Amino acid sequence: MSTLNLADKRILVTGGAGFLGKQVVSQLQQAGAAPDKITIPRSRDFDLRQMDACQRATTGQDIVIHLAAHVGGIGLNREKPAELFYDNLMMGTQLIHAAYEQGVQKFVCVGTICAYPKFTPVPFKEDDLWNGYPEETNAPYGVAKKALLVQLEAYRQQYDFDGVYLLPVNLYGPEDNFNPSSSHVIPALVRKVYEAQVRGDKTLPAWGDGSPTREFLYSEDAARGIGMATQSYSSAAPVNLGTGSEISIRDLVNLICDLMGFDGEVVWQTDQPNGQPRRCLDTARAKAAFGFEAQVSFEDGLKNTIEWYRQNAAEVLQPA
Repeated sequence: MSTLNLADKRILVTGGAGFLGKQVVSQLQQAGAAPDKITIPRSRDFDLRQMDACQRATTGQDIVIHLAAHVGGIGLNREKPAELFYDNLMMGTQLIHAAYEQGVQKFVCVGTICAYPKFTPVPFKEDDLWNGYPEETNAPYGVAKKALLVQLEAYRQQYDFDGVYLLPVNLYGPEDNFNPSSSHVIPALVRKVYEAQVRGDKTLPAWGDGSPTREFLYSEDAARGIGMATQSYSSAAPVNLGTGSEISIRDLVNLICDLMGFDGEVVWQTDQPNGQPRRCLDTARAKAAFGFEAQVSFEDGLKNTIEWYRQNAAEVLQPA
């Protein structure tokens, strides 16, 4: 396994100022990348839905790591499916093309497990990616991101362009998006429990019936996996990044309530959608291809996330 030396590489990290991006930048620096050679394009200066912005952003870069995405939970996916499809497709497909045109040495695209078919056999294997249509509530987002895998495979075939595609499972951790209108399940629950405690509520509403399962990857682990793939993976085959273990939403809610000391009753809103029935990844390819395994336990990751929110709740969007 050859390892790319990052010391003299100019690296563009789209979304580098975000929740995952900050961790990726930190991991790159730990792997030897020079801080002054890492560029983080900000959306106010680079609207990556526009080709000219993609061209400006990729000029002079050796490596592009594409993390930027318009993304959210079930609520946002139901409310803005057209925006999620268009924004993510345009950002990704134009950035890949601009990177190819500018002679970028390596392109690392971070996709989504929303790309998997609704009823993928568990654990999800990368080879099952095309065996059905994604879960309806997040299909526009998932299909837009999955199209980028096709593009990278085509550019590798025709242009010998070194693009790799990673599929991280649901992420969580400090500095996540805690906005209730667009957050994913863990930050949404942490905020909901915190605010219920502040108000002195005796009940906690939760969407669905609690039966779906999800797998969660701590943001620091995900960033380490992305850094390892950047250095040591060069293949068209997509790669899952995860832990290989799942938890039901019901058990997740109970665990967060326990860790936060909330002893009220959880009221399941069964008129609200559950989302995909199960999500759990086969992580063998990442271990075999570049040695990645998750290191942070789920309970430790949750404790860190809860502690960060408690310390920063006043600055996080208020009110709900």
